[in-house]
Amino acid sequence: MAQSTTTQDYAPNKPVHLMYLVGTVLAFYVMQWSIDWIWGYFGTPPSETRTTFAAAGLAIITAVVMYRNDRIYGLANEVAGELKKVTWPTAKEVRSATFVVIVMAVISAVILGLFDFVWSNLTELVYG
Repeated sequence: MAQSTTTQDYAPNKPVHLMYLVGTVLAFYVMQWSIDWIWGYFGTPPSETRTTFAAAGLAIITAVVMYRNDRIYGLANEVAGELKKVTWPTAKEVRSATFVVIVMAVISAVILGLFDFVWSNLTELVYG
């Protein structure tokens, strides 16, 4: 059975708007870097101001086109809806998991360091 969409499904949604804002900023930086790199590869790059304005214009146009596309906007709303269902860990759980990761990284580094020390001494002994 197909799901029906209501106007509430496409109502203004802060997480969705935040996704578009972050996506636009990321697109701006990627486009600015890409324009500068590609143009510089083929010739002398234009001034930084032109590159910045071109990248900003392209990023804004891309964001508006994507915002007005019903499929993409619907997908963004679905993602935001699914993220609301996620049970996020508490601060205490995050601290304890971070501590476990750091301890395991240190233990792994010590073990690998010991293996390296033993192996280097063995090869030095064998090959002199």
